Amino acid sequence: MRLALAEASAAGDEDEIPVGAVVLDPDGRVVGRGHNIREQSADPTAHAEIVALRGAAVVLGTWRLDGCTLVVTLEPCAMCAGATVLGRVERLVMGAWSPDGGAVGSLWDVVRDRRTGYRPEVVAGVLEEECSALLAGWFAERRSAGSTD
Repeated sequence: MRLALAEASAAGDEDEIPVGAVVLDPDGRVVGRGHNIREQSADPTAHAEIVALRGAAVVLGTWRLDGCTLVVTLEPCAMCAGATVLGRVERLVMGAWSPDGGAVGSLWDVVRDRRTGYRPEVVAGVLEEECSALLAGWFAERRSAGSTD
């Protein structure tokens, strides 16, 4: 999670919402990393998880991320939770909850939906306070500066 937090900090430095993610292969090596780049890429799908999953697929040479772990600082949205399921990620480790848009138990529960053929293990709340504080601080700075992000 510390690597994902470092990615999230990089996003915040680039004026992106500070969410970071890493993908670990079955041996624990980082094979994908990413942070939000929606603003700079003008791409609505450029969430941290998607960037990290794409990177892992390139490194591993396959879209099937069997045995891999996705570590992310914020509960994934429906798109990212769906990509986690479709990519056959074995384990999802997350930090802060996202009650307004999370799809791993908050608003929806895409990854544990019994109707899907694949359900990753979920480990929630890892370094939750640090992950939440990073996001809260970033949004507080924007509010005090008069931004409407």
